[in-house]
Amino acid sequence: MIRYEIKGNGRAVILLHGWGQNMEMMRPIQDHLAKRYRVLNLDLPGFFGSDAPASVWGSLEYAAWLHEFAEANQLQEPILIAHSFGARIAFQYALHYPTACMILTGAAGIRKRRTLRYYGKVAFYKIRKKLHLPISKSGSEDYRQAQGMMRKIMVKVVNETITPDLFKIKTPTLLVWGEQDEQTPLWMGKMMEKQMPHATLVVFHHDDHFAYYHQMPRFLRVIDAYLEGGFL
Repeated sequence: MIRYEIKGNGRAVILLHGWGQNMEMMRPIQDHLAKRYRVLNLDLPGFFGSDAPASVWGSLEYAAWLHEFAEANQLQEPILIAHSFGARIAFQYALHYPTACMILTGAAGIRKRRTLRYYGKVAFYKIRKKLHLPISKSGSEDYRQAQGMMRKIMVKVVNETITPDLFKIKTPTLLVWGEQDEQTPLWMGKMMEKQMPHATLVVFHHDDHFAYYHQMPRFLRVIDAYLEGGFL
């Protein structure tokens, strides 16, 4: 079962939430755009009201599923608006299926730069595990909260990278970033803007990974300006 809503009429828009979130985070965007577009808002498979995949999916499998779901609901060549993990899916969708444009905020997809401290922690963890010594909680909060199939999916997804394929993504793309984003740091947005042929970066100063949600009225104005800018 997939929990979803389609509102409005016009050109297709698909909203893709981040990891551990649900369609409620994207509802203000749906309500705003439904006056002019046909907007799909959903809980992605494995999140909240939607059943988890039966196998270990990566972002490519999510994109393939989304394309079939969109086609079944007459949503061709959609505008994709995505946050964080949802952007991983959007990248793969744009690489493999017709896509009008993308608006991505706090987009995940580039691996973080590993520090010596990180590698030291990994080595320490492996040694204690090998010696059967007690191990303190490790991993992100998202990882600790994920269960069963979704934990396996998260491991697969976070080890993917879109970096080698960024130059192949010809879809017009607006990147919206929080200046103080620690989950997907601003340097990632700058790299995407530099390597994607038709990408533009907008920075929300003094805000974090959820800048789009904290500053929703501003984010909606940015969306309107971009979609009405004649790029389609």
